[in-house]
Amino acid sequence: MPALLSEIINYRFEIFAFLLFGIGFMNLLLQKNLIKKIIAFNVMDSSVFLFLASQGFIDGRAAPIVVDGVTDVHRYINPIPSGLVLTGIVVSVSVSAFFLALVQRLYKRYKTVEFDEIMVLAKKEAEK
Repeated sequence: MPALLSEIINYRFEIFAFLLFGIGFMNLLLQKNLIKKIIAFNVMDSSVFLFLASQGFIDGRAAPIVVDGVTDVHRYINPIPSGLVLTGIVVSVSVSAFFLALVQRLYKRYKTVEFDEIMVLAKKEAEK
């Protein structure tokens, strides 16, 4: 197997996480629909969680649950990345809920979720 293909297979989760982040970031920049922007933001969040989880995984090691008093540190993975991912998921859900509530209020006021249209309507409203 060629060396490059071997490296790609070894770092497949990291590569996929970076690709997902790029897809989410480009959609965040290019989409005008606010709901699509929220989805793009969630894709970016998920890519960060995948990257952190892939960094915390070590082949051949188990979750840090002590069984039968065995405390051999070299048998377990580091639990900190998993904790960071869980904390990040909670924060991400909260931020997404806030964004959706904000978009709902914008829709009630301007009857659209298109960013450009909201900006035009808000400018007209401010000029009055």
